[in-house]
Amino acid sequence: MAALLSLPSANPATAALRLPFSQFKGDVRHLRPGYYLSRYPSAAAPSLRLAQRRPASAAASAPAASSSSLACRFRLDNLAPQPGSRKKGNRKGRGYGAGQGGSCGFGMRGQKSRSGPGVRKGFEGGQMPLYRRIPKLRGIAGGMHAGLPKFVPVNLKDIETCGFQEGDEVSLESLKAKGLINPSGRERSLPLKILGDGVLSVKLNIKARAFSAAAKEKLEAAGCLLTVLPGRKKWIKPSVAKNLARVEEYFAKKKAAAAAAA
Repeated sequence: MAALLSLPSANPATAALRLPFSQFKGDVRHLRPGYYLSRYPSAAAPSLRLAQRRPASAAASAPAASSSSLACRFRLDNLAPQPGSRKKGNRKGRGYGAGQGGSCGFGMRGQKSRSGPGVRKGFEGGQMPLYRRIPKLRGIAGGMHAGLPKFVPVNLKDIETCGFQEGDEVSLESLKAKGLINPSGRERSLPLKILGDGVLSVKLNIKARAFSAAAKEKLEAAGCLLTVLPGRKKWIKPSVAKNLARVEEYFAKKKAAAAAAA
């Protein structure tokens, strides 16, 4: 901080070389060494007179004043923005000489010249606005959720290329371990579905949530063991589940009584 403020020194030689007030305003030309010597030649004169008064031994031991030490430095009194980098704002309502004097650029009359909220966005004076005239995207039947995938699909030709041996188990975990599938994001919670594109030449134990009709036919013809995994059970309110159990029990008794009477 002391270097920035250029505090005065007790050395008389340094005090004699003190520069006048700097006019630095962001121009790098003012930072060149020797700038003040060329602009203020009398700045070095006191140092010469001081050297003549002192003995030769003291003058030899004193450090020589270089032109680089007289270069202008950044200080708190000469910091300023570059000329032209700051522009004054346009003052409205301060007379016609300022450019935006009387109506401040809002015109003389009308709703848009009054104070207050003005006109809302999209308003077209009462006629049918644009956002109501254009057609809308209606979405997917059943909602946008209906268009999302519900399974991780795998074809028979992909299973054939994985190198499974006869009798191996094919499941979602084994296919991940083989590197055939790598679900991410929402697909990580989706079950496996086997599709019928391709042919399988080995007998495997395949466990999946669903099989397509073509895949099921080809796998049964190849002698594979198919296991349909149960889906996630839908949550039902306990009171509703209790009533459903009572209904099933009631109809089961009624069906048994009808069979006994027959």
